[in-house]
Amino acid sequence: MAQTIGAGSPVRIGDVARAAEVSTATVSRALRGLPHVASATRQRVLAVAAELDYRPNLPAARLAAGTTNTIAVAVPDPAAWFNATMVGALGREMTAAGYDLLLSGVANLDERQRFIELNGVRSGRSDAVVLIDVALDEAAAEAFVAQGGRAVSVGFRTQALSSVTVDNVAVGSDATQLLLRHGHRRIGLLSLDSGASLNFSIPAHRAQGYEQAHAEAGLTPDPALRMSTSHSWAEARRAAHALLDSAERPSAIFAMCDEQAFGVMLAARDLELRIGEDLSVVGVDDHDQSRLVGLTTVRQHVARQGAVAAELLLQMLQPSVEPPQHVQLDTELIIRDSVGTPGAD
Repeated sequence: MAQTIGAGSPVRIGDVARAAEVSTATVSRALRGLPHVASATRQRVLAVAAELDYRPNLPAARLAAGTTNTIAVAVPDPAAWFNATMVGALGREMTAAGYDLLLSGVANLDERQRFIELNGVRSGRSDAVVLIDVALDEAAAEAFVAQGGRAVSVGFRTQALSSVTVDNVAVGSDATQLLLRHGHRRIGLLSLDSGASLNFSIPAHRAQGYEQAHAEAGLTPDPALRMSTSHSWAEARRAAHALLDSAERPSAIFAMCDEQAFGVMLAARDLELRIGEDLSVVGVDDHDQSRLVGLTTVRQHVARQGAVAAELLLQMLQPSVEPPQHVQLDTELIIRDSVGTPGAD
């Protein structure tokens, strides 16, 4: 068959399609390992492509198929452990399905608007988007979908978009209840910066759980024990110093992410406080390093959230139109050495 192509002429996808007696779309799917191609057809396409020494022009093939095979992903901070872990799991699933990821850091409203405009249905830049803690309100989400956009959200939910979330009120409540059960009554709260410009509601929900647990115990938390900072352990260390270097310091601190909790533990070491004895600490996430430092934490299965987001996305990219799906994953309290009784010897 190779002799039927003019000498020196590049072999095109149409040549493979004609020789294999299938459509160019089938050739494209077969060569990229995508589903919905019969095994015998896939083998025939692969054999013909090898015989013709076909080297695919991926941009042209995608243009012909009306798809980019690219997924645009927005995160507030690509370097943060949570985001990197989430994107890693998402990327593994999407790469296996033949898609590339295009990652963008989106830290404010202007950047969010630019991301949405660049990745709208008419842009030809991506087939769908994943929004990780970069929230759209209901009106913006509905407008994006009405224009033909496809998106999955992680960390927030709207009716218009498929979503993956956890119960962040329960996260805050579970962490605080554990400390209350151990006898702590002065419990500090190290909150994440609210990111109000991006509708970042997770800190408010975790704080609600913290307050709810106190109320159920008949207690009112001291507002002086509440501070807000970023996920940075260095900034959390400075904030923890402000909480701990006082006569009426807390006997425990609930940090809204493990990276903050690491900063709290370093501040305690600076002040010669013993973790689990002089100060109890609970974080959230179950960071890779949490086991090494004995941190008690609320595990929220970060990689699993990324994998589920990929599953929802792949369903959305099928020809059939399905209504948005909303998946809420369980969290799990992981007990280690950083929690003890106040004043324990």
